[in-house]
Amino acid sequence: MAEPVAASPAFPFGLAALSRLDARQKLMALAMVALAVALLIGAWLWTREPPYGVLFSNLSDQDGGQIVAALQQQNIPYKISEGGGAILVPVGQVHEARLKLASQGLPKGGLVGFELMENQKLGISQFAEQINYQRGLEGELARSIQALGAVRAARVHLAIPKQTAFLRDDLKPSASVLVSLQPGRTLEPAQIAGIVHLVSSSVPQLSPANVSVIDQDGKLISQRLDGFRNDNLNPSQLGYVREVEAQYVKRIETILEPLLGKGNFRTQVAAEIDFSQVEQVEESYQPNPNPRTAIRSQQTSESGAGNPPALGVPGALTNQPPVPATAPITTPPVAGATAAGGAAAGNYTRNATINYELDKTVRHTRATPGAVKRLSVAVAVNHKRPLDKDGKPGKAVPPSAEELKRINDLVRESIGFDEKRGDTINVAAANFVQAEPEAIPELPLWKDPALIGFVREMLPYLGFILVALFVWIKLVKPVIEMFKAAAVAEKAASEENLATEPSVGGEAPLGPHPPTLDERLQKARELAQQEPKLVAEMVKEWMGAGT
Repeated sequence: MAEPVAASPAFPFGLAALSRLDARQKLMALAMVALAVALLIGAWLWTREPPYGVLFSNLSDQDGGQIVAALQQQNIPYKISEGGGAILVPVGQVHEARLKLASQGLPKGGLVGFELMENQKLGISQFAEQINYQRGLEGELARSIQALGAVRAARVHLAIPKQTAFLRDDLKPSASVLVSLQPGRTLEPAQIAGIVHLVSSSVPQLSPANVSVIDQDGKLISQRLDGFRNDNLNPSQLGYVREVEAQYVKRIETILEPLLGKGNFRTQVAAEIDFSQVEQVEESYQPNPNPRTAIRSQQTSESGAGNPPALGVPGALTNQPPVPATAPITTPPVAGATAAGGAAAGNYTRNATINYELDKTVRHTRATPGAVKRLSVAVAVNHKRPLDKDGKPGKAVPPSAEELKRINDLVRESIGFDEKRGDTINVAAANFVQAEPEAIPELPLWKDPALIGFVREMLPYLGFILVALFVWIKLVKPVIEMFKAAAVAEKAASEENLATEPSVGGEAPLGPHPPTLDERLQKARELAQQEPKLVAEMVKEWMGAGT
């Protein structure tokens, strides 16, 4: 008969201990081991699964289907919340997934563009066709506005009146734009003007004044442009003014910082810029000087009642050519030119007109906009704190009048001070007040964000440890105790058998380790040779017990 294998102290689940268990105990042990393994594997998998965060919510069915298809294509795990109101992805991939989907234009926000016109049915009415066109135009404008980085979503509503042939009933179209901005983002005036111009340019006869833009809080943000219109300034001109002021401030800081030290002075510059565009044409006339006299035109006229008689004394003078006509006021009479028969000579009139050129000057002047009309500069200088004997800052001492004058002169030179245009500079000394650091209230330990984040990260592992502890106490440990009890019982039975076994040749019984089968056969042979009668009696007893 083969002897069962005893369990070792290191591994008490020997075959002998297992064989001493009944069928119910074996089945219970296997079930508990299987349950323990399942719980451990489930707890480990639970700790390995990352937490999920909301990728998008309140999506239309069309956008939801496109986003799910894109996630499957990119091998990004996702979940759909109960009711299909949100799409969840692992927290570590939320921002990456949003960027990837945004590059594909998802989600589109349920906007319908001009693709609505592709499914026009045959026989559709003109009214329905106009409505579809208006819906498509609104969707395309909304998509264009959503392309701005600060805009999360946009809606465009167009009010296009029906065209009429009567001018009295002619109404102009209008538009309203609702923009939902990204958290912490705002629209610059130039961006608002761009939205207004985009919408007004896309609809015929739509004036920019009839376009209203509001944000998600219901504030009319398009009215910000009214101030610029009233001042005849646009956002670019206002930005130019700020840039000019910043340049002057930088000049002053560059020259004062090495002298006073950083943080020991403050500078502000107010610049008045002339953006008017002036064109001037000037003409001036002056008489030419005598050496450069030039005749522009000359005219001579002569009139009379009849043929003039012969003039002069018969002879040589009469045969001479006539004397040039001259004005009697300016030119003295020529000798021998006195008319004979005064009645006939008085009927004739001779006039001469001479026009001289004048010195003409034409000036065409055009002023460039953006010139500085006036500068106002204010500089505040901090009091000095000289070091005492111990090298620590002492009592504050205001700068002297000479130092202030030197600072004033340096500022005048750095900005190009011009008294004719009305520039002003004010340099004053003041003891700067040191801003006390804002006291941050101490958060209790249980509200510490770092601690809360650490607990959230360690919570899955803590849960796994608790599950493993429960499995050990309630499932594994009872099985081990059961096997230990069976092993102890097996060991006690073996020792009892060895204690009752007779000694051979006066030798003491074997120790705690039982002999092998060959050793027992050898002992039996030796016993039969030494005590044949005793062996015969034992055989008779076995045969009698068997019968």
